[in-house]
Amino acid sequence: MRKDLLSVYELNLADFEKIFDEARRLKKALKEGKPHASLKGKTLGMIFDKSSTRTRISFEVGMYQLGGIALFLNSRDTQIGRGEIIADSARMMSRYLNGIMIRTYAQADVEEFARSASIPVINGLTDLLHPCQILSDLFTIKEKKGSYQGIKVAYIGDGNNIANTWIDAAARLPFELALACPEGYDPDPHIMARGMKESKEGIVLYRDPFEAAKNADVLYTDVWASMGQESEQEERKKVFKYYQINKKVLKEAKKDALVMHCLPAHRGEEITAEVIDGKHSVVIDEAENRLHVQKAILEILL
Repeated sequence: MRKDLLSVYELNLADFEKIFDEARRLKKALKEGKPHASLKGKTLGMIFDKSSTRTRISFEVGMYQLGGIALFLNSRDTQIGRGEIIADSARMMSRYLNGIMIRTYAQADVEEFARSASIPVINGLTDLLHPCQILSDLFTIKEKKGSYQGIKVAYIGDGNNIANTWIDAAARLPFELALACPEGYDPDPHIMARGMKESKEGIVLYRDPFEAAKNADVLYTDVWASMGQESEQEERKKVFKYYQINKKVLKEAKKDALVMHCLPAHRGEEITAEVIDGKHSVVIDEAENRLHVQKAILEILL
């Protein structure tokens, strides 16, 4: 693997499998109560420009379980928030820390941090990409289905950072990806064009969610309005009202289809309560696996 984890597009098949194998081992060790403090004496700096539940808890607990320390750094409480340039912050933090995780707005900021830092930088989320989430989702699919090879993933909703990262994953791994997004809310055009060109199993963008869901092994959705888009909430409710995973859409998928959501979920909007709380849903397993997969990433990079 490279020094940093900024995008799943930068990973090759061996990198994906290395992360999944290590996540499986670490999850087993935790369940069996076996100590696995491989990062004893190491410190992870966690920079948060965006609020978080799963990202903060999973990285902080993960470092603790691996024997290290996670240091929460809110940009409002550091010199980053008072105008210190990214390059200076990155070089300085590299003298104190063993790794940095950043959850922020601009992908360019994470990439600049990685270029300037001499220690590993992990993308905890940007407006463009969410690699740790999709790695955890793929690990969950492997657990439930045995493999991601040859399956069909149907993503229904906003063409946001989750959709972009699914496209990057489909460009690297042998699975089919169908997306259903309303016009004007498509994934990033560069990522989409690159993914459609490089995917071996195919990436297709639909306007009809029922078409996308046909014979899917996995149905996936995310909130209609992401963090920072709160002012668009009411307008998006009108635009996205037909882009909901409900019982009718679920019937289009395979009988043993998994229902996934990166959380937090808005029941009654992008997904109905009966589906997200039903027998096809694996959203809590998916959330748990953020811990195990990120521990694997930390152990490999740090």
